[in-house]
Amino acid sequence: MARRRLGFWQRFAVGLVKPVMTVWTRRTWRGQEHLARDGGVIIVANHISHADPLVSAHFIYDSGRWPQYLGKASVFRVPVVGWILHRCRQIPVERGSVEAVRSLDKLVAALDEGGAVVIYPEGTTTRQPELWPMKAKTGAARLALATGAPVVPLVMWGPERIFDPRTSRLNPRPRIPVTVVAGDPVDLSRWADAPPTRETLEEMTDAIMLRLRDMLAEIRGGTPPPLWARPARPSVERRQGEAA
Repeated sequence: MARRRLGFWQRFAVGLVKPVMTVWTRRTWRGQEHLARDGGVIIVANHISHADPLVSAHFIYDSGRWPQYLGKASVFRVPVVGWILHRCRQIPVERGSVEAVRSLDKLVAALDEGGAVVIYPEGTTTRQPELWPMKAKTGAARLALATGAPVVPLVMWGPERIFDPRTSRLNPRPRIPVTVVAGDPVDLSRWADAPPTRETLEEMTDAIMLRLRDMLAEIRGGTPPPLWARPARPSVERRQGEAA
């Protein structure tokens, strides 16, 4: 990344965060070549810890891109904090209201400007007890369908050792092992011209999350559970009884 392209507050954030993360973590980075240096890209990541944004931002910055995260709009209204976030090119998002449509427009604009937008499709840290990915919301799929921007999967394992959401314990010791891997863009070509119906968006979202789950299994080992529990099909006897 050309340092001259960064503003003062972006450089300030890097100077504040990167030295801390360099000491705090022992890093294994793989797949940085999948983050093209130019052009809009949607980065979708698994979410296992509140430390994820620090770890993923370090990886993305070292890959030559400036990460743009989504944040609750209310945080951007906090004096000083919101002002800095705006100048660091982070993106406020309204949730649960008609303003969410305007938020999508902001994301589209960021991608049109060549930004690297980071989305946690699950919307929160996973509720799976072993921190595997779970069924996600459709925002990333909707954005991909609206823009055609590549969707690059990013998986992390290790941030939960920094802060474990299951116990709310912060680990301050240095050189905590963290692994971050980026993969080839998710192939969403079969939905390229599809209308943004609920079915289409859910199918795209499942394709994204299954890719994240399988990539995570490669770096942490073990057998991942399903992303969701499918509803039980009624028995033949029950269906016959209801029809009678």
